[in-house]
Amino acid sequence: MKTKILLILCVLFGLMMVNAGLNKFFNYMPMPEDITDEQMALFGAFGTIKWLMPLVAVVEIVGGILFMIPKYRAFGALVILPVMVGIIVHHAVHEPSTMGIALVMFIINIWVLIDNREKYAPIFK
Repeated sequence: MKTKILLILCVLFGLMMVNAGLNKFFNYMPMPEDITDEQMALFGAFGTIKWLMPLVAVVEIVGGILFMIPKYRAFGALVILPVMVGIIVHHAVHEPSTMGIALVMFIINIWVLIDNREKYAPIFK
């Protein structure tokens, strides 16, 4: 039962990451209307670094795909972790009211990392 729940959560997590990454390339999701001037300035600053958003998008897409495939899930969890930390920090600083979904996704990522901890043991030896 635990493995089925984890599989469903990982597929949903992966699809959300792939969707977020593709949106950075194709801009098909509308921007929220309640964005503050501070957030617009932040997104503008990110836009001046031409390679940053494409890099984040590729990491989200590749990490999301790896996260959905059970054989590569442990690697996908490592790939996507820095992006998830950035998402958590962004929501904590700029949008605390929308922290819920980011926190749920972060917990799923941590769950997968903990569930695969034996695969990471050789890294620390």
